[in-house]
Amino acid sequence: MRQTQPALSCQDVTMRFGGLVALDSFSLEVHPGDVVGLLGPNGSGKTTFFNVVTGLYKPAAGTIRFGGTDLFGKPPAEINRAGIARSFQRCRLLLELSVFDNLLIGAHNRLNNGLLHNLFARKAAQHSITSFIGAARDLCARFNPYIADHLFDPAGAFNMIDRRRIELCRALLGEPRLLLLDEPSAGMTHEETFSLMDDVTSFQRQNPDLSIILIEHEMQVIERVSQRCVVLNFGKKICEGSYREVIADPQVLEAYLGEDA
Repeated sequence: MRQTQPALSCQDVTMRFGGLVALDSFSLEVHPGDVVGLLGPNGSGKTTFFNVVTGLYKPAAGTIRFGGTDLFGKPPAEINRAGIARSFQRCRLLLELSVFDNLLIGAHNRLNNGLLHNLFARKAAQHSITSFIGAARDLCARFNPYIADHLFDPAGAFNMIDRRRIELCRALLGEPRLLLLDEPSAGMTHEETFSLMDDVTSFQRQNPDLSIILIEHEMQVIERVSQRCVVLNFGKKICEGSYREVIADPQVLEAYLGEDA
């Protein structure tokens, strides 16, 4: 039976940039374990929605609740601690740093970063880092054992698909309950994209309460992994349903192909 309380509940969220309405009273509910595909033409508001949910943008109106907690207008660090993590369209790894250093950045909400703690509780700090190395290695091994075996190599030494895997691990090490994936296929071949998404779905099956919202232009990926799709156009939701339902919707066809579709 579906849980009555959604993991994420966004109601009438509006985001403006001057006179431009990037999100227009957008509403969305995501329950634990949902995999939702967020679709729409370029400029339709998909990434803006991610930026609003993660606190990079402060919306003009609406409500955003996560697990019953009000996140409207909260700073990104607080939203991350609440259990929301994301990836970005472009690679955000620090390529000159090691894989481990990059992962450490993503797990800041699990580590005690206080100056006094790290100066005077050295054994506890060392134990924390040692435990984190083990957790990082275990997680990376689930995506590619080679990454786990080269945890202290520079991130720039890895190919594109493994860089994407490292970014996913960085997001997942904080143990989020909601993962926002913004075009994970960017810069990869079809085969690499399918391999990466197989990794993601395998991880989600082993962590069935993890919810995922996926922005992706590869329709085969959306069809393959999503349980439900939501379509945006000019910041407004124009359709919601299964993949087959939304791709047959006249409003969706017009948004992607024009009035003559």
